[in-house]
Amino acid sequence: MFDDNYLIARLARHASRAPDAPFARGAGAGGTDLSHGALFDGAQRMAGALAAAGLQPGDRVAVQVEKSLAALELYLGTVMAGGVFLPLNTGYTGVEVAYFVGDATPSVVVCDPARADEIAPLAGAARLLTLDAAGGGTLADARPAPGTPFTAVPRGADDLAAILYTSGTTGRSKGAMLSHANLASNSETLVDYWRFTQGDVLIHALPIFHTHGLFVATNVALLAGASVVFLPRFDVDAILDAMPRATALMGVPTFYTRLLDDPRLTREATANMRLFISGSAPMLPSTHSEWEARTGHRVLERYGMTETNMNTSNPYDGERRPGTVGFALPGVELRIMGEDGAPVPQGEIGVIEVRGPNVFQGYWQMPDKTAEELRADGWFITGDQATEDEEGYITIVGRAKDMVISGGFNVYPREVEEVIDALPGVRESAVIGVPHRDFGEAVVAVIVAEDASLNEAAIIAALRPQLARYKLPKRCLFTPELPRNTMGKVQKKALRDEYAALFAT
Repeated sequence: MFDDNYLIARLARHASRAPDAPFARGAGAGGTDLSHGALFDGAQRMAGALAAAGLQPGDRVAVQVEKSLAALELYLGTVMAGGVFLPLNTGYTGVEVAYFVGDATPSVVVCDPARADEIAPLAGAARLLTLDAAGGGTLADARPAPGTPFTAVPRGADDLAAILYTSGTTGRSKGAMLSHANLASNSETLVDYWRFTQGDVLIHALPIFHTHGLFVATNVALLAGASVVFLPRFDVDAILDAMPRATALMGVPTFYTRLLDDPRLTREATANMRLFISGSAPMLPSTHSEWEARTGHRVLERYGMTETNMNTSNPYDGERRPGTVGFALPGVELRIMGEDGAPVPQGEIGVIEVRGPNVFQGYWQMPDKTAEELRADGWFITGDQATEDEEGYITIVGRAKDMVISGGFNVYPREVEEVIDALPGVRESAVIGVPHRDFGEAVVAVIVAEDASLNEAAIIAALRPQLARYKLPKRCLFTPELPRNTMGKVQKKALRDEYAALFAT
């Protein structure tokens, strides 16, 4: 029934072999488990509804709905019906949705019923359907009866399975085209590398409009035949409550800092857990150390992108080195290149390029941008700057677009941030460049302090013996919190915009 659909055949393998095995624990009526088989029965019904709505192979399905198991069934049903899944951040405004719909030209748009009146004029010629967090809406009403089979539409390894738009922090958002093989190969590698099995119970508290929660957490659990504690959002109480029956957690650094703020996080509370994974944003070395001291576990940090899913990971066995993202995953080639187009010497900063079956097919309707960032020989220029040490550990130092050029000297924000973050009384920092008449750009540090008495003069005095003069911030500003996107990444463009006029007078 699923064999001719490359991705679905793999994700549904355990549903076919052991349909009664639990997938989402405590997710059904009365807190009962939802099985792998039931999940794919629901996906078949979604596929049937989409086909009835006129979905053709290769058509896009744009989805902006709250996290739910029905939304997961919609993802699987879209791919099963031969469509291309296009998840949209639930925080996007109508103006933003209009751009994505206009660019991707989906044949079906699915939104929350509460936004139907707002989204309807934006959908254009697309069929508008609704789906709420409880699994209701016009899409739910259009599904065939339970138990109605659906034969998956044949799709090959190179056919598109999804389009994910980049966050668009600079310029126009780009739609990364991901094939069936891109998604399957990466998740299959992670199942092996992170040792996931049918016995695992993953705490799933990530959003599913992003690659981390959808194509890493969900696909890994399905491929392994594991089960999940499926939470609508991050919640400290819910995660601590789940830990005694769970074995793994995938999260972003904010998950871990907020859990560390709770005294209930102890070695006893995490005794059943075998793996804590963090990504989507850098984790401070101090967070690594505090987590290990409190729980006895070392967080495994990894590195990925919308365009590639996961590229590197600290080892499952062996040293998980704080501040690094480990090594290239099996099957993924990685090199660090200089501006001259040649690999940089070991230990020097360059731009990461990756090649492998995980690398996307290009940007939707942007052939020039695709040619600019995806070389003809398959190497993708990530734009992330990094170093590689003598043992092969990769350390991300920042995005190329975030580098500050002050007085003709290159300043790598991550280097300055690490020194600031290590100072007593500092919780975290973000270093940016803002326009300056004399220097072109001035280095500015935006700091979240734990010690209210900390001031700018004290920070500068502490940094002076540790950093070259051109790297020293011209200003240190304090804020209650740094602006972040939904995946925990600090939004440096927002900070640059906010402080653009700092040296204007």
